[in-house]
Amino acid sequence: MSRVLVAPSILGCDQGMLGPASRSLQDAGADMIHLDVMDGVFVPVLTVGSGVAAAVCSSVDIPVDAHLMVSRPGDLIDAFAEAGCGYITVHAEVDPHMDRLLCRIREAGCLAGLAFNPSTPLDMLRWEAKSVDLVLIMTVNPGYGGQEHMAHLHGKVRMARELLDSHGGGEALVAVDGGVNDSNSRALVQAGADILVSGSFITGSHDPAEAIRRLR
Repeated sequence: MSRVLVAPSILGCDQGMLGPASRSLQDAGADMIHLDVMDGVFVPVLTVGSGVAAAVCSSVDIPVDAHLMVSRPGDLIDAFAEAGCGYITVHAEVDPHMDRLLCRIREAGCLAGLAFNPSTPLDMLRWEAKSVDLVLIMTVNPGYGGQEHMAHLHGKVRMARELLDSHGGGEALVAVDGGVNDSNSRALVQAGADILVSGSFITGSHDPAEAIRRLR
């Protein structure tokens, strides 16, 4: 891609004002909204459900990616698709029938994302490259915002791009989530990232538009 996409995570925003916060981020130049959905089981935190997703989606004109950090994502696909999410991203670690799960996301009318925790190998991409529209590389362990970025995983970003390109998934986007800021964004894009997911660097800034510009 000629232009990197910036997807603010709204995890750190006022949880009672996520719709207006998302609209404000769109006005600041965001290309996507990253919605962290946690069940308190797969990760130790409990966040939002499909009702909040619907409020966010109805507040913006840009795609919303529902990042399902949950142990049973299959139970939630229809609800988040009906909420209006453009992408639904599930974790490689949670389902032994991943091909079926990714197909269900597409059948529900959404683009399918596949996320990998820091210690999870990318082997699955060899077989699912044609079934994904987005690959999300986690550069922190999921569950909490504000963690330190794991720079040693930049090679994993590059590997994801290479696996997609060599196994029929050349149109899929590579996203990176975890401690992304203006000190590592250039290296991530050079490694192959198309989408930079950033939470506190953007939402904790006094000027989110300037933070988004600095990421680019």
